[in-house]
Amino acid sequence: MSEFEGRRRSRRVGCREMFAAYLIAFTSPAAAIAAAAPAAVWQPSPGHVQVPIWPGTPPDFVRDPRPESGASTHVSRPTMTVYAPKGRNTGVAVVVFPGGGYQVLAMDLEGTEICDWLTSRGITCVLLKYRVPNSGPTMLQGVRYYPKVQTAVQDAQRTLRLVRQQAAQLHVDPHKIGVIGFSAGGHLVAAVSTRFAQRTYSPVDAADALSCRPDFAIAVYPGHLWVHEDEDRATRKDEDLSLRPDIRVRADTPPTFLLQAQNDPVDNVRQSLAYYVALQKAGVPTELHLYAQGGHAFGLRPTNLPIGRWPQLVEQWLHTIGMLGRP
Repeated sequence: MSEFEGRRRSRRVGCREMFAAYLIAFTSPAAAIAAAAPAAVWQPSPGHVQVPIWPGTPPDFVRDPRPESGASTHVSRPTMTVYAPKGRNTGVAVVVFPGGGYQVLAMDLEGTEICDWLTSRGITCVLLKYRVPNSGPTMLQGVRYYPKVQTAVQDAQRTLRLVRQQAAQLHVDPHKIGVIGFSAGGHLVAAVSTRFAQRTYSPVDAADALSCRPDFAIAVYPGHLWVHEDEDRATRKDEDLSLRPDIRVRADTPPTFLLQAQNDPVDNVRQSLAYYVALQKAGVPTELHLYAQGGHAFGLRPTNLPIGRWPQLVEQWLHTIGMLGRP
């Protein structure tokens, strides 16, 4: 058994923090804040330092008068934290987008635990703490809300550029930098995969002259992609699997891996299906895995369900698309 697998089996997932995060994202603000308030502000483990991704005030900055909490709510100053690979360095880097409905960030379940897995496979991991709340498509008091400016996309694009700029320092190949995201983070994966030619903020330094296109993309139980049945039918196409208009797939969208459970109670499986159909129409190399059971927000939690083997599928896929060498 590998060191990572041993940690995975013995790990006690912070269920209270995870529940609080998704409660904030999908229920009333009062109940959510009450659930998350006692937790301490998230900090990376010893030996890791989170650094601001913007040299000054972030673009379209909105100061939240409420302090950041342990569930990573009210994040006004986005940061990134680099986790170096353990053992052999493959030269591959992955930027991680935790989920949380664009209201909070599940920094452990869909952040540090993902980095533990990636670094154990020789992959440099960059964990992004992007701005929340309301920094992307979300639910506000039971109504779907789409902000005019998706500041989470700005943060994600900036981070990809910074990783490319620092490729030599981080010992990564600038042509092997990908993204992985969960739930709302899955939407963020699709957003940066399809909007890299669109400037979402004014350049602030030399890093912003570099490409923010991911070289590969992994979206796990993504949300906010499919045009839902309760939305304006005028925005829908004739078929049922229409994408939200803010996601416009291009022929040069990076190779994409999609995974979701059919019994997901939070994000309907049509989220992945709609994106898959659009990717296929555009001729983008795509791999889709759907499972009967698994629910939502399973991350790397131990399970006897087949969906629990998804990390091995991702690793195999990275080999097939040439990001990783021979096993």
